Amino acid sequence: MLQRYETVSADLYARLLQAEPKDLQQLLGGPSLLRFSGQRSPALFVSVLLHGNEDTGWYALRSLLEHYQGRELPRAISVFVGNVAAAEQGVRRLDGQLDYNRIWKKDPYADEAAEQQMAQQVLQEMQQRGVFASIDVHNNSGRNPHYGCVNVLQPEFLHLAALFSRTVVWFLQPDTVQSMAFSKIVPAVTIECGKPGQPFGVEHVRDYLDACLHLQALPTHPVASHDIDLYHTVATVKVPEAVEFCFCGEATAEQAEIDLVLAEDLDRMNFIEYPAGTQLAECRSANGCLQVIDERGRDCTDEYLHHEGGILRTLRPVMPSMFTLDARIVRQDCLGYLMERVPAAHWQAAQQEA
Repeated sequence: MLQRYETVSADLYARLLQAEPKDLQQLLGGPSLLRFSGQRSPALFVSVLLHGNEDTGWYALRSLLEHYQGRELPRAISVFVGNVAAAEQGVRRLDGQLDYNRIWKKDPYADEAAEQQMAQQVLQEMQQRGVFASIDVHNNSGRNPHYGCVNVLQPEFLHLAALFSRTVVWFLQPDTVQSMAFSKIVPAVTIECGKPGQPFGVEHVRDYLDACLHLQALPTHPVASHDIDLYHTVATVKVPEAVEFCFCGEATAEQAEIDLVLAEDLDRMNFIEYPAGTQLAECRSANGCLQVIDERGRDCTDEYLHHEGGILRTLRPVMPSMFTLDARIVRQDCLGYLMERVPAAHWQAAQQEA
């Protein structure tokens, strides 16, 4: 399943510079590990297109390679080009496929799917070769600022994230993502760079990757408390399978029968701190509530949401993130996440203990 390009030929290099995401399935033949030599080693590891419709990472990488065409990169780079079959169709993942950012945790008690075996191959190969740092590039389907995500509160991780944005999110679930797996062996971040199709996102990611290639080492001293705003993802918000939902504005003759009606601009709430009592949705049946799952996998809906008089409101202050207006993503993954601000004293102490 995994295609390997140990040495990218001049011909393939030139074809990559012209390739759109939809072309990569035919050009590469499947999910691929590409290696480019550089002046320093070990290599920077970058993954793009784990979700086929999140193409900013590919365009940023393409722009970076074009900049260095005919010259040696400042540091070697290994690139995992993920779900090219979904990219060919312009979707997050194909029906029946596993999510390529949920395949990175090895389960010793279950037979692994081909995608999970592939992820372990990539991880093991990069661990054997050595890695400078790992960067997983993603887009959002809703309105969000550019931000970095870490799974470990250590200085190298936080410096790597802060180089991309002063807004940093710390999360522990889902624990099957790429950054979580790589964080066991190397400083790793996920960078979220807004919606696809925005030139600024491509430029920001390209410049960030270029800056990382020029680093001789990652700083080991603690990040200063005034350099980042850190938030902790405390829960995932889902729409239960049995609940029929729509976004207000998708009015149909049958809308009165819909269980759950979400605001048509729900993503406006992302990365804004809201007080208790904030309205999230209209619930038109007893089954029309959202479900909130905490980091331990526990249903904690009653701790965060209150349903009364057909209105669903928050019970405590929260900051939403990654709320999406894409119904397909809601069904395939989730509606979004809830975060809380982490006091600087907490993450400063964590850095000192690392």
